[in-house]
Formats: sequence, C-alpha cells, structure tokens
Amino acid sequence: MNSHQLFRRSRIRLAFWYAGVMAVILSLSGVSLYRSLIQSNWEAMEREMESIAGTLHDSLEPMLPPSGEATTVLKRILPELCVAGESCNISPTLIERHTIGISDRNTYYIRLFNQQGKLLAFSPSQPLGISRTFHPEPWQTFQSLQGIRYHQFTIILHNHHPSKSSSFHHSHPSWGYLQIGRTLEAFDGEVQRMRWILGMGFSIALGLVMISSWWLSGLAMQPIYQSYQQQQQFTANAAHELRSPLASLLATVEAMLRLPPAHQSEIPIMLQTVERQGRRLSHLISDLLLLTSLEQNSSPIPFKPCCLNDIINDLTEEFLELAIGGELHLISHVTDAQIYVLGYESQLYRLVSNLIANAIHYTPIGGQVVLELTRRDRLAVITVKDTGIGIALEEQTRIFERFYRVDSDRSRQTGGTGLGLAIVQAIAQKHQANLSVESQLGYGSIFRVELAISSVINEGEKADILTLL
Repeated sequence: MNSHQLFRRSRIRLAFWYAGVMAVILSLSGVSLYRSLIQSNWEAMEREMESIAGTLHDSLEPMLPPSGEATTVLKRILPELCVAGESCNISPTLIERHTIGISDRNTYYIRLFNQQGKLLAFSPSQPLGISRTFHPEPWQTFQSLQGIRYHQFTIILHNHHPSKSSSFHHSHPSWGYLQIGRTLEAFDGEVQRMRWILGMGFSIALGLVMISSWWLSGLAMQPIYQSYQQQQQFTANAAHELRSPLASLLATVEAMLRLPPAHQSEIPIMLQTVERQGRRLSHLISDLLLLTSLEQNSSPIPFKPCCLNDIINDLTEEFLELAIGGELHLISHVTDAQIYVLGYESQLYRLVSNLIANAIHYTPIGGQVVLELTRRDRLAVITVKDTGIGIALEEQTRIFERFYRVDSDRSRQTGGTGLGLAIVQAIAQKHQANLSVESQLGYGSIFRVELAISSVINEGEKADILTLL
C-alpha cells in the first residue's frame, strides 16, 4: 500500500468516526428535543382541560340537587346535554359556550355520572362507541371505533346541601362526577409533523455532517501529510548529501587499491581526499544529531548565564583568518557593557558561528561582514550583516529548511552541509529568541537575533559594587 492510499484510507476512517459521533450526538439531541416538545404540548393540553373542567365544575356545583330525580334537574340545568336513555337533539352545546375563544367545540365533550357511577348526561360531541362504564381514574386515554385517540379528565362534583346527619368532615359529600374529554387527532397530527420535520432535519444535518467531516478530516490530516512529505524530502536530501562524499571517498579508496607500485607517491594526496570527505560526513552526521537533540528538547541541564560579549569576541577572532583568506573584511561592533542571557553557551556559540559562516560563504571577494552586539530595552540584539549575493523574497521563508541552499553549487564547493540555518532556527526557538532576516537580492542580507537579557553589568558598575562592599 502506497502512502497516498494509506492517507486516503485514514482520512475516510477519520471522517466516518467523526460523522458517527456527530450522528449519535444529533440523535440524542433530536430525541431529547422531540420528547421535550411532546411533553410540553401534552402538559399544556392537560392544563387547558383542567381549566375548562374547573369552569364547568364551578358553574354546575351550586345548582346540583341534594337528592331526588337527577334527570329532571339536569334537563333544567343543562338543556343542551343529552340525557342517558332518551333521544338526543343536537344543538349548540354547553362545551361551546365555555370554550369559545379557546378551542373548537367539536374538540371537547363532557359527561356526567352520579355517585354510583351511572351515566346521567353527555354532550352530543362525545366519540361513538365510548364505554358507558365509569372509571374513577383522573386521566384516561383511549381509542374510539374510528381509530381516533381521546384524552379524558374526571373531576368530583360535591353536594352543597349536606344532610343534618353529616359530620363536620363530610359537610360536602360527593354528588357525582364530571368528565371532560377531547380528541387527540390534532395533537397526534402535530406529533407526526414533528417527526417528519425532525426526521428530515436529521437527514439533512447528517448529510452536512458527512460533508463537513470529510473536509475536517482532510484539514486534520494535512499537517500529518505535510510532515510525512517533509520527512520523505529530508530522507531524500540526507541520502543525497551522504551519497556525494561517500561516492568520492569510495572512488578514492578504489583508485588507491588499483594504484600501481610505481605511483605510490600519490597515496598521501589521495588520503587527504579521503580525510576531507570523511570530515564532511562527520560534520553532516554531527549536525543531524544536533538538530535531533534540539527538536527533542530533552536536555536536563538548566540554562546558565552566558556572556554574549565573550562569545562575539571569540568568534570574531576565530573567523578572522577565514575572512582574510576569502579577501573579505570582518568587522565587529560590541558594546562595552557586559550583556548576559540565560541559555546554553555552546549552543549560542554555534548559533552565532553558523550566521557568520553563512555570511562569509555567500559574500564575494572584496565584500564585508559586520557583526554587532547591542542592547535595546531588555533585549540583547545580535546582528550579522553582509554584502553578499542576497536572498530573493520568495526564498526567505525557505532558507531555514534543512538542506535548502540559495546557491547550491557554491555552497557545496565551500563544504556546507545545508543545515546551518536550520540549526540556527532550532537554537533560537529553544532559547525563545526572535530570529529575523532582511535581504535584498544583490545587496546582501541582515540576520538579527533578539534574546531576553539576564543582567547587564559593565566594568564601572562592578567597581561601584566592590566599593560598596
């Protein structure tokens, strides 16, 4: 399986996992929303039924007879109701008068039972086939012969004309029961519409989630893919850099083995070539190991105060001979005040050394390299200026990449490994320094490193401190 297939399969798997998790979350959210809406509508419906039942209860209870023929009294009190056992003339019902402005009169019905549970009267709008048997449960839900569901509420009617033998606690005994019910056809229709809306919404949302998951998985895989490509590029570059000196070294050794006895005097010259290529390999491997250790950041040794003045002065002396050999002018401007920063002295030495070496390598004969150390507020500023070939604007973002060279032919001739600026950037990042470059093609470059100052003590201040002590 090649790398493209591997990353594509990983992206598909990541997208499906993301879509699956989002589908579960959407499902739980949709079900919770659905149940919440159904519950709130159901409770609102029951509150409305209780309100209507309370209104009817308050209207009927004062007129209820204490005893006697209930049918005759009900005809007088509620002429619109149908009396059980008699013919029923459909007319505007009591439920219409009590619910007008609230609900459709065909939505509700009422029924009256006596204390023994016998049906006394009912509204003409009651569902067909409803049982005449009384059930004392406060709330009931049932289905009619037409398949329509109904919800019913039962409330007790009390007698406001108690008998003389009644005790104080039973001054208002039960007279009977009032039942008010309503059809659930509209409610069930609304529930069905909600299911369709939630189902369609879930399908659309899931489709959008699938599209977004594919896009997000690609976005998440992009840094990994880029890192993989960089590793591949690094492997190819490292192999190329190692192959050249190895090929030269092996060719020299092979030539030495084939050298006839009459030309044994050429062996020292060939050994110098072997040594030179061996040193080049050694430097390349050392640089690679240093980069690895810098990126891992695994050093247990804490930072220590380092004097930048000493580092700059030492490096100026060290590179002076190389600059003279290249017919260049190496100029150093270092402040008199001692500037200390926290860090690893060997790494800071390598950072400045690589910048100076880079400036010398890319500066033609007769040019100059200027090294400066100044202080700005609480920052130590190291500046390396050269009058070299310069760097094009589009290449300035790539010069810190491993094995990247602005002028590959010349840098190979000078023996560079192509890792110098990559090491500079790694050391700067480890010391939390700000590394910047300004360059113009054909006019030279300026590399600037800014580090936080630990302490600044000049000689005069040292003398004052000693005097006070």
